[in-house]
Amino acid sequence: MARDLNARIFVAGHRGMVGSAIVRRLWALGYTQILTAGRDRLDLLDPAAVDAYFAEQRVDQVYLAAAKVGGIHANATYPADFIYQNLMIQANVIHAAHTHGVFKLLFLGSSCIYPVLAAQPMTEQALLAGSLEPTNEPYAVAKIAGIKLCESYNRQHGRDYRSVMPTNLYGPGDNYHPDNSHVIAGLLRRFHEAVQRGDEEVLIWGSGAPRREFLHVDDMAAASVHVMELSQKGYGEHTEPMRSHVNVGTGVDCTIRELAEALARVTGFKGRLRFDTSKPDGAPRKLLDVSRINALGWEAYVPLEEGLRDAYNAYLAALEQPRGH
Repeated sequence: MARDLNARIFVAGHRGMVGSAIVRRLWALGYTQILTAGRDRLDLLDPAAVDAYFAEQRVDQVYLAAAKVGGIHANATYPADFIYQNLMIQANVIHAAHTHGVFKLLFLGSSCIYPVLAAQPMTEQALLAGSLEPTNEPYAVAKIAGIKLCESYNRQHGRDYRSVMPTNLYGPGDNYHPDNSHVIAGLLRRFHEAVQRGDEEVLIWGSGAPRREFLHVDDMAAASVHVMELSQKGYGEHTEPMRSHVNVGTGVDCTIRELAEALARVTGFKGRLRFDTSKPDGAPRKLLDVSRINALGWEAYVPLEEGLRDAYNAYLAALEQPRGH
């Protein structure tokens, strides 16, 4: 597909980790009209406000990266928030895009859409083939609904709305909240603070045995733009009829213990690792089959330990920002 550098592209969720990376990627590629709106200007939970924004801005393309996200603790504590807010954001943005004639949209989902005991690595066909992981089921159900919204508008209205399902993401712009963060951000903060205090050990939730796949957010942004820019023919050749979603990952996983050991090296922590087996592990393994996106011409670029160093440098830079920045 020829690249229209003057297209008016709305990135919903531009202040989040993925949205900000997509904005950086689009600028780097030479796109000139990137539209963003923070919560102070546009409440994505308000359908009338979203409709008015699309009417005013004459949007050509949408990257739907806005979502309420969090780790195991946050998902277990706020299930109603996770399902309601994500359903509303998706429905409002996708419907407004259609209403105002936006032909191309990319929805960002999550690998948690797949069954907890799905065969590994998980293919796109595993969707709806079994029960979800209980701790984040409300979030997963919302993301599945987003995929089905895209597929349904494609079927009924002839739109070209696509979905990308990232594996676990990390990198600049991550959320480092001590309770509500994802695994890399939470552990990175814990290791850093342990080094600062001179602690002799770091406590890690679970057994350390689960295997996870991790993708740097800049790789995710590159994949998102790559999928959006594919021609309909090029995209369709590698997807089933009416199926809109494609996995995005590295195709390589590691144990949580191996991840913790890498983070210890990155942060300079020299002490012991202690695993709290009373805490939940989540799914035993989560690895995506990335053969489809590889066939579409994209592969992950950033090696894990190099990406962790980049994430740590971004975390240190954020710590140096004055409060209220």
